[in-house]
Amino acid sequence: MIKKILKNIKAIKFYAQGKKFYNDRFYIDTENKTNREISKKVTRTEILNFLLSLKSNPTNYLEIGVRNPAHNFDLINANTKYSVDPGVEFAENPVDFKMTSDDFFKKLSAGEILSKDIKFDVIFIDGLHLAEQTDKDIVNAFEYLHEDGFVVLHDCNPPTEWHARENYDYHNTPAHKYWNGTTWKAFLKWRCNAVVNSCCIDADWGVGILSKKHLIGNSIESVNPFFEYYIFNENRQKELNLIDFELFKKYFN
Repeated sequence: MIKKILKNIKAIKFYAQGKKFYNDRFYIDTENKTNREISKKVTRTEILNFLLSLKSNPTNYLEIGVRNPAHNFDLINANTKYSVDPGVEFAENPVDFKMTSDDFFKKLSAGEILSKDIKFDVIFIDGLHLAEQTDKDIVNAFEYLHEDGFVVLHDCNPPTEWHARENYDYHNTPAHKYWNGTTWKAFLKWRCNAVVNSCCIDADWGVGILSKKHLIGNSIESVNPFFEYYIFNENRQKELNLIDFELFKKYFN
């Protein structure tokens, strides 16, 4: 009898805590922002194919971090395309180079794969969503990018700090399984680079675009040297140069 009473008390406590969680303003705000982001229609695939369509010559495309190729890579319209992924999140891993991006670029520079003189028109980075690794990938990408090419990043516009957490595996947050990591920090770092033009398309969790030739957005002075999320959130529009895809396309008309 006592065990039954204690069990019921425990159940009541769990119910109360759960109800409190779901009624929390942070939870409700995060859920609303998650749903708003999911509802955006433009996809990274559409943006990448648009960038490739700007080229008059045969196109060369590289994708870093593929997971399931059916979600993006297979839908890319390029004359030649290569994929890189170590296969951590997708066991089948039907990609061209089954390795980390660091190993790929190391072998590429040594002439062990493809050609160390190869250049790409578009390089899409969607690998480990942590700032340090993303920054490495950007540096390496620019080494193998045509002068008028584009480096493109996924997950640059996390709608809340819960989406921007460092630990992907921890899902007990208002963002649940949705995760953008700290890619935004690497993108913001390059937004402050005077030799790079950049913007972020307000779609598909934020598609950041970097270019050394195309005038898609001037660099900015850093107002957030320690990459605090709350400062980023207050200045999101300017820090990301967050724009609509239709407006972005007009830059090239």
